[in-house]
Amino acid sequence: MKKLIIFTGAGISAESGLKTFRDTNGLWEGFDVHEVATPRAWQKNPELVLRFYNERRQNVKEAKPNKAHEIIAELEQYFDVHVITQNIDDLHERAGSKNIMHLHGDIFKMRSEQNDEVIYPISGDINVGDNAPDGFQLRPHIVWFEEPVPMMDDALMLASQADIFVVIGTSLVVYPAASIVNYVAPSIPVLVVDKKVPKVNRNDVTYIEKPATEGMEELKNILLEKYI
Repeated sequence: MKKLIIFTGAGISAESGLKTFRDTNGLWEGFDVHEVATPRAWQKNPELVLRFYNERRQNVKEAKPNKAHEIIAELEQYFDVHVITQNIDDLHERAGSKNIMHLHGDIFKMRSEQNDEVIYPISGDINVGDNAPDGFQLRPHIVWFEEPVPMMDDALMLASQADIFVVIGTSLVVYPAASIVNYVAPSIPVLVVDKKVPKVNRNDVTYIEKPATEGMEELKNILLEKYI
């Protein structure tokens, strides 16, 4: 089986009702990301940050995987599929995908603010005063802006092993994640699906300028016709 690496961003979950940062003029559900998604924001107002992510967790619970998520899971019948996602939701998992790497964390996990290696599941809220066993405040297991991305090296290695590389629902402007496509071997085909496709500086790129659900139907047909 060919190794199909699929890199997804917020655009794939938008059609499930989860708003994207870039579609709201730098506001995320009405919040300036610098006030809720940076280490400085956490130091300044942890209660606000926790409330923001508690609301996001509830939003994700209420959302359902869409056709784009489902098609990615279906492609496992034909390819060795690995998903690298910038998204913190679990819609890929619920759609049935097996191999998923969350670059920017997982809304259903939490950890001590002092230890990023001991991670706990969570389905409810985190509140100020909820401490990890080490005695420090619990925080969402999310990679905030201005924080390093621990999974980045693994993602780059995976991208370098691709036989086919697909980009879905991302503007390719958030670094370091956006650099992943640069690690795909020059001879490897790249397919990009987005309602406003970002240009990729390489040869052999197929652009499908459509929303994720519609675009993935087209992409699936291309993959099955050309690469099976």
